[in-house]
Amino acid sequence: MTQNPGYKRKLLIAAAVLAIGGVAAVVTQQSWTKSESAVHKPARARTVAVEITKAEKKPVPFDIDAIGKVTPVASVALKSRVETTIVSVHFEDGARVNKGDLLFTLDARQIDAQIAQAEGTLAKDRSQLVAAQRDLTRYSELIGKGATTQVNVDNAKTQTDAMIATIQTDQSALDNLKVQKSFTVITAPISGRISAASVKAGNFVRPADTSPLATINQMVPVYVAFAIPQRVLSDLREAMKTGQTKVVATIPGNKASERGTVAMVDNTVDATTGMVTIRGIMDNTSEVLWPGTLVNVKLTIRTEEAVIVPSVAVQRSQDGDFVFVVKDGKAHVQPVKVSRTFEGTSVIEAGLSGTESVVVDGQLLLSEGTQVEQRPRKAAGA
Repeated sequence: MTQNPGYKRKLLIAAAVLAIGGVAAVVTQQSWTKSESAVHKPARARTVAVEITKAEKKPVPFDIDAIGKVTPVASVALKSRVETTIVSVHFEDGARVNKGDLLFTLDARQIDAQIAQAEGTLAKDRSQLVAAQRDLTRYSELIGKGATTQVNVDNAKTQTDAMIATIQTDQSALDNLKVQKSFTVITAPISGRISAASVKAGNFVRPADTSPLATINQMVPVYVAFAIPQRVLSDLREAMKTGQTKVVATIPGNKASERGTVAMVDNTVDATTGMVTIRGIMDNTSEVLWPGTLVNVKLTIRTEEAVIVPSVAVQRSQDGDFVFVVKDGKAHVQPVKVSRTFEGTSVIEAGLSGTESVVVDGQLLLSEGTQVEQRPRKAAGA
């Protein structure tokens, strides 16, 4: 019997529909079974691995960092006080000199001649004074015998007084010349480092010269001048009364440093910057600090007990600073108040007692109540 082609097509379509329905029923049953098992199975809590450290309570210095400049305590520019020539220079450029060391010798021959002349004049006037005194003595004796007049006695006394005044003038002139003679020998008025000499033997010098012969800077001790904010001025003044202040000056790029104390606080706060100038005095016995050098200055005002945590533990939000404190395996948000930072740590003014465990790495995955587990701290520099 011959079958109709259309009839065969209808049978194939019906078989395909039945097969698809059976597969869908199986898939639907499996999905429902899985959903039902998921509802009855409890969800596993998320655990975040974090690095943890302890907050500490210990003495922490109250420091102020600044940029300072080294200045000498004393600086003397040597100049000639007479018009003459340089005979000799008695030091090496840049050498260390002590107070009283001979530095320059100047030509004194003209002054020596003037001194000799003044001494001759003084000797002559002294002889004339002796003669005037003899005349006064003689006339005084004669007036008692009626052998002379009172006018002669008065004239003899006047001549004696005039010669006394002349001798005083001569002596003053001689003393002045001797002072001028002392100016021809220039010695170091202070101890320190001397600059290069601007003149050599044979150069003519005079008081009107603008440039000095050389300059001496005192090196031990030295000043370091720097500025601090006015908000810490009252704390500094209180610390100065008890002698707690300490100044450390370090040359940038050099580990060598010098220690000292605050020597002076300027009497005015700069109204444009709100800063006040401080001057520290440093022993500088090894001459580490050189006048004119810019240095890094650390001013320690006092040391106080405080709670500190690594600065990386402190997070910031719109509500302020906070840290994640770990307690019973969970992270909790703890608001804190940071007063200042010190060498990579934050000084906590309020919020921690110093015994808490705080998270220092992994905070991005944390929220209030997140389950945490501690992981090993990273090596330094990792």
